[in-house]
Amino acid sequence: MRPHLSATHLVVNARVHLPLGEFHVETSTPGGPGGQHANRTASKVTVKVDLTTVSGLGPHQRARVMAKLGTTTSATSAEHRGQARNREQAFERLGEKLADALVVDPLRRPTKPSRAAKARRVDSKQRRGTVKQTRRRPTVED
Repeated sequence: MRPHLSATHLVVNARVHLPLGEFHVETSTPGGPGGQHANRTASKVTVKVDLTTVSGLGPHQRARVMAKLGTTTSATSAEHRGQARNREQAFERLGEKLADALVVDPLRRPTKPSRAAKARRVDSKQRRGTVKQTRRRPTVED
Protein backbone atom coordinates (compact mmCIF):
# COMPACT_ATOMS: atom_id res chain seq x y z
CA MET A 1 0.00 0.00 0.00
CA ARG A 2 1.44 3.35 -1.06
CA PRO A 3 1.19 6.30 1.32
CA HIS A 4 -1.56 8.71 0.34
CA LEU A 5 -3.32 11.80 1.56
CA SER A 6 -6.92 11.62 2.79
CA ALA A 7 -9.05 14.60 3.78
CA THR A 8 -7.86 14.58 7.40
CA HIS A 9 -4.88 12.18 7.60
CA LEU A 10 -1.68 11.08 5.94
CA VAL A 11 -2.19 7.35 5.50
CA VAL A 12 1.31 5.83 5.78
CA ASN A 13 0.22 2.18 5.85
CA ALA A 14 -2.79 0.16 7.00
CA ARG A 15 -2.00 0.77 10.67
CA VAL A 16 -0.52 4.28 10.71
CA HIS A 17 -2.71 7.33 10.04
CA LEU A 18 -1.17 10.68 11.00
CA PRO A 19 -3.43 13.74 11.44
CA LEU A 20 -2.69 16.57 8.99
CA GLY A 21 -2.91 19.17 11.75
CA GLU A 22 0.38 17.96 13.21
CA PHE A 23 2.38 18.71 10.06
CA HIS A 24 4.06 22.05 9.40
CA VAL A 25 3.69 23.15 5.76
CA GLU A 26 5.95 25.89 4.33
CA THR A 27 5.73 27.40 0.86
CA SER A 28 8.33 29.38 -1.05
CA THR A 29 9.29 30.34 -4.55
CA PRO A 30 11.10 27.55 -6.39
CA GLY A 31 14.66 28.13 -7.55
CA GLY A 32 15.89 27.86 -11.09
CA PRO A 33 14.53 29.15 -14.37
CA GLY A 34 10.85 29.77 -14.97
CA GLY A 35 10.45 33.47 -15.54
CA GLN A 36 7.81 35.59 -13.93
CA HIS A 37 5.58 32.70 -12.82
CA ALA A 38 8.37 31.00 -10.84
CA ASN A 39 9.56 34.28 -9.38
CA ARG A 40 6.14 35.33 -8.08
CA THR A 41 4.38 32.08 -7.21
CA ALA A 42 5.06 30.25 -3.97
CA SER A 43 4.69 26.78 -5.48
CA LYS A 44 7.55 24.99 -3.68
CA VAL A 45 6.21 23.09 -0.67
CA THR A 46 8.13 21.72 2.32
CA VAL A 47 6.32 19.51 4.82
CA LYS A 48 7.88 18.93 8.24
CA VAL A 49 6.81 16.76 11.15
CA ASP A 50 8.09 16.51 14.72
CA LEU A 51 8.23 12.77 15.40
CA THR A 52 8.47 13.23 19.16
CA THR A 53 4.95 14.70 19.41
CA VAL A 54 3.03 13.31 16.44
CA SER A 55 0.05 11.15 17.39
CA GLY A 56 -0.79 8.06 15.39
CA LEU A 57 2.48 6.29 16.19
CA GLY A 58 2.80 3.70 18.92
CA PRO A 59 5.81 3.75 21.24
CA HIS A 60 7.67 1.01 19.35
CA GLN A 61 6.87 2.60 15.98
CA ARG A 62 7.98 6.01 17.24
CA ALA A 63 11.27 4.57 18.52
CA ARG A 64 11.93 2.76 15.23
CA VAL A 65 11.16 5.83 13.10
CA MET A 66 13.18 8.17 15.31
CA ALA A 67 16.16 5.79 15.24
CA LYS A 68 16.16 5.88 11.44
CA LEU A 69 15.08 9.48 10.71
CA GLY A 70 15.83 11.53 13.83
CA THR A 71 13.41 13.68 15.82
CA THR A 72 12.12 15.71 12.86
CA THR A 73 11.86 14.85 9.21
CA SER A 74 10.76 16.71 6.11
CA ALA A 75 10.03 16.34 2.42
CA THR A 76 10.08 18.95 -0.34
CA SER A 77 8.56 19.19 -3.80
CA ALA A 78 8.98 21.89 -6.44
CA GLU A 79 8.55 19.84 -9.60
CA HIS A 80 5.08 21.04 -10.58
CA ARG A 81 3.82 24.52 -11.42
CA GLY A 82 0.96 24.39 -8.94
CA GLN A 83 1.25 24.50 -5.18
CA ALA A 84 -1.54 21.95 -4.69
CA ARG A 85 0.22 19.22 -6.70
CA ASN A 86 3.54 19.96 -4.99
CA ARG A 87 1.79 19.75 -1.61
CA GLU A 88 0.38 16.32 -2.47
CA GLN A 89 3.74 15.11 -3.71
CA ALA A 90 5.58 16.39 -0.62
CA PHE A 91 3.12 14.55 1.64
CA GLU A 92 3.51 11.38 -0.46
CA ARG A 93 7.31 11.61 -0.20
CA LEU A 94 7.12 12.11 3.56
CA GLY A 95 4.74 9.15 3.80
CA GLU A 96 7.18 6.98 1.82
CA LYS A 97 10.02 8.01 4.15
CA LEU A 98 7.94 7.07 7.18
CA ALA A 99 6.78 3.80 5.61
CA ASP A 100 10.37 2.82 4.83
CA ALA A 101 11.42 3.67 8.39
CA LEU A 102 8.61 1.53 9.83
CA VAL A 103 9.73 -1.61 8.00
CA VAL A 104 11.21 -4.13 10.41
CA ASP A 105 14.41 -5.57 8.98
CA PRO A 106 14.57 -9.36 9.26
CA LEU A 107 17.13 -10.74 11.69
CA ARG A 108 20.26 -12.06 10.03
CA ARG A 109 21.06 -15.62 10.87
CA PRO A 110 24.85 -16.05 10.98
CA THR A 111 26.13 -18.79 8.70
CA LYS A 112 29.43 -20.60 8.23
CA PRO A 113 31.03 -21.75 4.99
CA SER A 114 30.51 -25.44 4.26
CA ARG A 115 33.32 -27.98 4.38
CA ALA A 116 33.27 -28.27 0.58
CA ALA A 117 33.51 -24.47 0.20
CA LYS A 118 36.53 -24.43 2.51
CA ALA A 119 38.15 -27.23 0.49
CA ARG A 120 37.52 -25.37 -2.81
CA ARG A 121 39.08 -22.24 -1.35
CA VAL A 122 42.21 -24.08 -0.18
CA ASP A 123 42.52 -25.89 -3.54
CA SER A 124 42.31 -22.63 -5.49
CA LYS A 125 44.93 -21.06 -3.21
CA GLN A 126 47.26 -24.04 -3.72
CA ARG A 127 46.73 -23.92 -7.51
CA ARG A 128 47.50 -20.22 -7.54
CA GLY A 129 50.63 -20.82 -5.48
CA THR A 130 51.95 -23.47 -7.90
CA VAL A 131 51.30 -21.13 -10.86
CA LYS A 132 53.33 -18.43 -9.15
CA GLN A 133 56.10 -20.92 -8.34
CA THR A 134 56.45 -21.93 -11.99
CA ARG A 135 56.79 -18.27 -12.99
CA ARG A 136 59.74 -17.65 -10.69
CA ARG A 137 63.22 -17.11 -12.02
CA PRO A 138 65.24 -20.34 -11.82
CA THR A 139 67.63 -20.55 -8.87
CA VAL A 140 71.31 -21.51 -9.04
CA GLU A 141 70.52 -25.12 -8.03
CA ASP A 142 68.08 -25.55 -11.00
